[in-house]
Amino acid sequence: MFSSSELNEELQALKREMSRLLSTNGDGILDDAKNRADAIADQIKSALNELGETLSEQEDHVETLIAARQIATIASAFALGIVIGFMLRRH
Repeated sequence: MFSSSELNEELQALKREMSRLLSTNGDGILDDAKNRADAIADQIKSALNELGETLSEQEDHVETLIAARQIATIASAFALGIVIGFMLRRH
């Protein structure tokens, strides 16, 4: 639960933020929003690049595992296909 002092602090912070937003002109708000959107876009690009690198490394690892155990891989894929087939037939 919020205490009254915490609630009062939150309301004061909200009041300050609203005052700041209302005192700035529309161009300032637009520029601020654009800067924030650009920063978020950069973070997303960075995360996607990192994910791509990680997936590339894991792809090499999986290829090595599959090449080393070809019969086991084929048998596993066949068994998985049968299980999925049974599951889809039930619904």
